[in-house]
Amino acid sequence: MTPAPAAYLERQRQLRAQPRHWLVTGAAGFIGSNLVEALLKLGQRVTGLDNFATGHQHNLDQVRAAVGEAQWAQFRFLRGDIRQPADCAQACEGVDYALHQAALGSVSRSIEDPHTTNDVNITGFLNMLTAARDAKVRRFVYAASSSTYGDHPDLPKVEGQIGNPLSPYAVTKYVNELYAGVYARCYGAESVGLRYFNVFGPRQDPNGAYAAVIPQWVAALIADRPLFINGDGETSRDFCFIDNVVQANVLAATATAPDAVNQVYNVALNQRTSLNQLYGLMVALLRERFPHLDQHRPQYAGFRAGDVRHSQADIGKAAQLLGYAPTHRIEEGLAVAMDWYVGSLTAR
Repeated sequence: MTPAPAAYLERQRQLRAQPRHWLVTGAAGFIGSNLVEALLKLGQRVTGLDNFATGHQHNLDQVRAAVGEAQWAQFRFLRGDIRQPADCAQACEGVDYALHQAALGSVSRSIEDPHTTNDVNITGFLNMLTAARDAKVRRFVYAASSSTYGDHPDLPKVEGQIGNPLSPYAVTKYVNELYAGVYARCYGAESVGLRYFNVFGPRQDPNGAYAAVIPQWVAALIADRPLFINGDGETSRDFCFIDNVVQANVLAATATAPDAVNQVYNVALNQRTSLNQLYGLMVALLRERFPHLDQHRPQYAGFRAGDVRHSQADIGKAAQLLGYAPTHRIEEGLAVAMDWYVGSLTAR
């Protein structure tokens, strides 16, 4: 593991000395709950908003256990929906920084149901952006997506060069960026978009039709069930551990340089890992605890509609303007995540 960058350590010191009020939407979700935990451990006051469409109460329960009762007392939870302007307005009251993570993820889900994806990811986003503006929130940091790059062929992906979107989900995430830019120009609202690349880590849901690949595979490997790899397994992704995402959010919210604001940044490693390589890394980490994996072999299925073949992020812009530097490469992140998954899945 690489030590945290100086910019992040300094920002943590400043926040401990002068705590702020943060809003995390999607607080009961995978990324949201990790942000809530990190902020509470920094002594911050946090409001969480979630409607439990994809989030879970057990994620918040785990945060409470991790931070202790004294820090948990600084957390206020609102059950609400970003599609309701009144819920958004209530959540933004008195907030310094908003971290907007609430969305309907999954490319495949958006292809099956584009209307709901649009309603949550565009109408809901606009409601939150407007509420933050009206409440005079200092900065609105939002979860953008690597799907915005679409069919642009170049690697690594650079923020200013995108192609045609390949799914309704990708369209919604690009529209978020456009709206954030318009609100900056029309209203002077400060925002930062973070294009996440295949985030993974503790509390990522392994269940359901739209589960992300890493938790889905862990569950299959532990239970010795068939594991399906889409395509030939040489499709590659830039897998990013959750701690790197937490770092990027804190840096983006608190950056003081004027040219760092109203920007979009890649959040990843600048590292490609094929699905075949990912499978090998995961089996290696689990084999000692689950000897049946000596005989386990993946099964290959067809390519998934709307997926890009390769993904890799250039993170130079985030490094230069935010001071971002990943602390966990994929192997290190998998080792941490695997312990959580084994504990969580075997306890059920």
